[in-house]
Amino acid sequence: MDKTRLADKISTITNPPIITIPLFLIICVVLSFENGAFDFNKFIVLEMISLVFASILPMAIIVFWAKKLNTDKDISNRQDRFIPLVIGIVSYFIGVLVSLALHADNFLTLLLLCYAVNTGVVLLITVKWKISVHTTGLSGPVAALILLLGPIGAVFGILYPIVIWSRVLLKKHTLSQAICGGVQGFFLTVLEMYLYMYIFNMPIDDMISLEMSILYILAIIIVPIILGILSYSSITNKKTVFYVSAAIVLVIFLMFMPLDVTMIYVIILVTSILVSYFAGPDFVWFNVLKSS
Repeated sequence: MDKTRLADKISTITNPPIITIPLFLIICVVLSFENGAFDFNKFIVLEMISLVFASILPMAIIVFWAKKLNTDKDISNRQDRFIPLVIGIVSYFIGVLVSLALHADNFLTLLLLCYAVNTGVVLLITVKWKISVHTTGLSGPVAALILLLGPIGAVFGILYPIVIWSRVLLKKHTLSQAICGGVQGFFLTVLEMYLYMYIFNMPIDDMISLEMSILYILAIIIVPIILGILSYSSITNKKTVFYVSAAIVLVIFLMFMPLDVTMIYVIILVTSILVSYFAGPDFVWFNVLKSS
């Protein structure tokens, strides 16, 4: 199997404006159920807003800008990313205004606001450091699904270690850039959703609590972070340290966390290990798990 080609396909599918399409589709379907009945008209409105302002317009500027600069589809040069990021912010913010004008669902309105702000944060970081837009773009909608669906939404976190591998293998990002993009996106999204809900007095019914959302996020990010730290460390027996650390975290989760949060941790743990062994020596996580 050509791992580079597979990584490239994963990278293409998880490009933020593209991965937004299926994840926002799920979000819009969930938001369209009211009192057990599916409101098709509401779904069409929500889907069109998200499709146009979170997918089509951001993707159009990326394609246009890449062709204008004669660069790759990821616009890999950090300095070349500023214009697409700025226009992305504008697109998300227009989506917020349209959503407000149409009295659309508060959740989608605030989520688009999160996208605008989070992209602004990425823009500021990009001035000095090439944080991963891919993992940030993945973690935002996954965080939204966690807020809506709890453990079912958190299962989509399985994509996080896979995208980390694809971006690092393709040499689009360092390991730290790929990991940090996801950590930022997860935490900023859930914190902002609750902050904006109270600031703008836009209540959202049946949203998972902030505390539980953070627990699900910790279950998703902790294994990649441990592997990342060990990847950069000079410890000799990294494999033993990893498995001991993973076991300690598992015991802590079993003792103090709800069972579904623990299950998410186990799923991400197994996924990260499988990704590491599948990747082989070309990926630093493999070297961590094979060290003696």
